[in-house]
Amino acid sequence: MSAPKTQSMKPATAAKKLGILLSAAPQEFRDGMVTRDQLNELQANPPEWLAELRRNGPHPRQEVARKLGVSASGLARAGITDPLTTAEIKQLLSDMPEWLVAERATQAAVREENARLKKAAKDAAERNQDH
Repeated sequence: MSAPKTQSMKPATAAKKLGILLSAAPQEFRDGMVTRDQLNELQANPPEWLAELRRNGPHPRQEVARKLGVSASGLARAGITDPLTTAEIKQLLSDMPEWLVAERATQAAVREENARLKKAAKDAAERNQDH
């Protein structure tokens, strides 16, 4: 019986799972496949380059959106298409431009509605169990 095949992924997939911008990663990371074990090791014991990217960026769009408290669509509506650094994100949060205030309000409303729908579904399921 042969040993199980090691699961590997493309660098872009690994970068997404690590929450980093692939183009900002070292060349050796971008050039090779990443095994599941390597990914787990990077997550458990990030090397300095990974810690630095996570700390200061540049960050991918999903991470920028998360840090700003908006959706990726909200970033697009605001014309933010390039990756941002942590300093640029902090500056936006400090300045709170009109678009950011509006997008954060929209995101908060979406979260509230999702919570309401989840609770309604849970309540309905409980009512159906009682009958």
